[in-house]
Amino acid sequence: MAQSLTTEQVKDALRDVYDPEIPVNVVDLGLIYGVDVTPENNVKVTMTLTAAGCGMGPYIAQQAEWAIAELEGVNDVNVEIVFEPPWSPERITDEGKKLLGID
Repeated sequence: MAQSLTTEQVKDALRDVYDPEIPVNVVDLGLIYGVDVTPENNVKVTMTLTAAGCGMGPYIAQQAEWAIAELEGVNDVNVEIVFEPPWSPERITDEGKKLLGID
C-alpha cells in the first residue's frame, strides 16, 4: 500500500508552480487556501488568483494539478479555483515578500 501523503508534501510540490506574471510560487504568493489529503491519497486543493479576471487561471490550475500528480502515491487530484475570500497582498508569506523585494 502506498504511503499516505501529507499536506506539507503537496505544498512542497506546489512551490514549483508559478503565476507566469509574478516570480513567486503560488504557495508563497498566498494563493493556496486549502489542501486536503484523504487516506486514499486523493488530493483537493482550493486556490485563488491574484485577480478574478486573470486569464492565466486555467493554466496555473493545470500546472498545480500536474505538480501534485507527480507525487508518489497520488490517486486523484482536484484543483478548485475560488474567489472568496478575495486574495490580498497580506497573504504573501515572508519568503514571498523577500522574493518580491517587499518589506
